[in-house]
Amino acid sequence: MNDKENLKVAVIESCVNGTMTIKVAADRLKFSERYVKELKARYKKFGASSMMHGNCGKQPKHTIDANIKSKIWEIWNTPELEECNITHFQEILEEDYDIKISYTPLYNFLKSKGAKSPRKHKKPRNHNRRQERPSSGELLQVDGTPHQFFYGDDKEYCLHGFIDDATHKVTGLYMCENECMHGYLEVTRQTFKNFGVPLALYADGSSIFFPKDNKLTLEEQLAGITKPTTQYGRMMDFLGVELIHAGSSQAKGRVERLWNTLHDRLRTEFRRHKIKTIEAANEFLKTYIPKFNKKFAIEPQSKKSSFMKLPKYVNLDYLLSVKYTRTVDVSNCISISGTTFVIDTKEILHKKKIEVCISKRIGLKARFNDKWYKIIPVSNQNNKSLKSNDSVEAIIQQFIYYNCLKNERLSA
Repeated sequence: MNDKENLKVAVIESCVNGTMTIKVAADRLKFSERYVKELKARYKKFGASSMMHGNCGKQPKHTIDANIKSKIWEIWNTPELEECNITHFQEILEEDYDIKISYTPLYNFLKSKGAKSPRKHKKPRNHNRRQERPSSGELLQVDGTPHQFFYGDDKEYCLHGFIDDATHKVTGLYMCENECMHGYLEVTRQTFKNFGVPLALYADGSSIFFPKDNKLTLEEQLAGITKPTTQYGRMMDFLGVELIHAGSSQAKGRVERLWNTLHDRLRTEFRRHKIKTIEAANEFLKTYIPKFNKKFAIEPQSKKSSFMKLPKYVNLDYLLSVKYTRTVDVSNCISISGTTFVIDTKEILHKKKIEVCISKRIGLKARFNDKWYKIIPVSNQNNKSLKSNDSVEAIIQQFIYYNCLKNERLSA
C-alpha cells in the first residue's frame, strides 16, 4: 500500500476502536462523513485489505507492453521518420504496423526516451478568428507554397492548393518547379472534376489572379473587354466564379495552416515512399488528398452544398488555357509576339477571328467554331524562317513557358 492507503487504514482503525470520531476522520482524510461510515462498515466486515483501491497492485490498462515499446522505439529511429512529428508517427504506426496506441501514452513513452517532435511550436498570437462559411463550395482559399519537399534536395518546389473554407477539405494539390499559371490550372481542374465549381476563390494579389493596374491592354480592347482582368480571371468569370482579393496572409489563414501541416508531413511521406521527383509527387498526391481529408475535414454548418456540378458543355482543355484572339491573313497565318504561325488546315479561314490556346496539356493550338487546329511557327521575331524541327519545337516550348510555367513571383 502507498502512504495514502496506509493513512486511510490507520484513521479508519481509530474510528473502529472509538478513539476518533467520524467527523474528525472525515476532516483528516478530506472525505464526506457518509463515505467514512461506509469505510468503517467495510473495515469491520472485511478487514484492512478492503481499504485498498480496487486497482492497487495491478498494471494500468494503458501500459504499453515491453515488446511493443521496443518495436515503437525501433520504428521511431528509422531514417525515413527522423523528421516525423508524433501525431503523424501515431498514424503511421496504426496504418503500416497495426500498432494502435493513443497519443498521450505514446508521447510520454517517446519523451521518457528523450525523443522530441521536430515541429517547433510558436507562442500563439491573439487575433480575431474569421468564422467559416456555412456551406461547402461557398469559398475556397487559394495559395502556393515554396518548400524543400524532397529529402536530400535543397531546391524549393512550389505546391499549389485549394482548401474549402467551410469543411477544411483540400480540393486540389499540384506541385511545380515554381508558382505558376500551370500549377493553379491543374488544381482548378482537380477541383472542378472532383468537387464541382465553387462560388468564389479567395486569393492573394498575384498577377495570375488580379491585374497590376487598371489599364486595358490592346489585346483586351480588341477582344471587347471593358474591365481590366487576367487570363485566369476570365476563365473563372466564364463559370460565374468570383475572385476575392485577400489583403494579407492572415486573411487566408485556413490555407496558411494547411501549409504548416503539409510541409513536414509530405516531406516525411515522400521520403517513406522514395519519391524524389515532381511527377512522382503529383501522382502520390492524387491518393493522398482523400486520406488527408478523411482525417482533417469537418462538417459544415449547412448540409446544402454551394458547389455546382461542372456543366457537360464545358471543355476543360479549352477553358483552362491562356487565350489570345487573332485575325487570320490571306495566307492562313497569324502573328503572336512577333512570331508568325501558319494554321495547319485546308479550310479557308481568311479574315476569320480565331483563338490561340496555350497550356502545358494541349501545347499551342488554334480554335475556331469548336474545332481545334494545329499551328506551326514559320518565322521568328527577326523574320528568319524556321526550317528545323528543333527550332520549331523550341518556339512552341518558349510560348508555353512564358504563358504557363514562368515564376509569377519573379515576374510580378
